[in-house]
Amino acid sequence: MSLFKRRRFPVEVILSCVRWYCKYGISYRDLAEMMLERGIDVDPSTIFRWVQRYAPELEKRIRRCQGPRSGSWRVDETYVRVGGKWKYLFRAVDKHGQLIDFMLSDRRNT
Repeated sequence: MSLFKRRRFPVEVILSCVRWYCKYGISYRDLAEMMLERGIDVDPSTIFRWVQRYAPELEKRIRRCQGPRSGSWRVDETYVRVGGKWKYLFRAVDKHGQLIDFMLSDRRNT
């Protein structure tokens, strides 16, 4: 049985809203405005219900693909030249040396 059976909105719209909320922390009202700009009229409470229903299932399915994560990680910082300008590169690395995330910044602020 499909998770998205008998839904009013297309699967792509539902997954986009859930992913944007989980990844970027956008408010439900802002997501509803973003969808309205794309021609899709959806209520913020509907997006809330989508997140409550589909986010745990998506997280469970994504965890399998990401591989094991350790509880220990460190931040590495370096100064690199990008496009002729010097930038700060911050990298989060786990104890096995696997890259978790990175950030490129103009300024060295905390």
